[in-house]
Amino acid sequence: MGVRIQTRRVVSGSVVSIPQFSHVQDEEPAIFLTQCFAINLGCKSSDLALHFNPRFNESVIVCNSLCSDNWQQEQRDKHFNFYKGSTVKIIVEFLGDKFLVKLPDGHEVEFPNRHGYDKISYLNILGGFKVTSFKVE
Repeated sequence: MGVRIQTRRVVSGSVVSIPQFSHVQDEEPAIFLTQCFAINLGCKSSDLALHFNPRFNESVIVCNSLCSDNWQQEQRDKHFNFYKGSTVKIIVEFLGDKFLVKLPDGHEVEFPNRHGYDKISYLNILGGFKVTSFKVE
């Protein structure tokens, strides 16, 4: 089951900090239990400005955007330092023209704000892990 927050608006310049993930069984589709997890930010489920999707089966981080239920071109980052069963801290910064995702080892993944949103009102987290803390600055 994903976590959905639809009332909090994240404006440009905000930092979304997700301090700890722990792998745990859940009721998500099988691929999200064993192969990956995803953090989705946008205005609604059919319009995502950022789909951040580390994939264990490919050892890659996939970022994408969704426009009216249509996926755009994927951006792949081969820097992969996630391990099943580990606890990690991920920070997502919304900088207006782009998103900056800071990984536990200091590596940063940049992804453009293709929709040109100035605020984010939808957050969805999928995967076989447990969110133990969440913070919006």
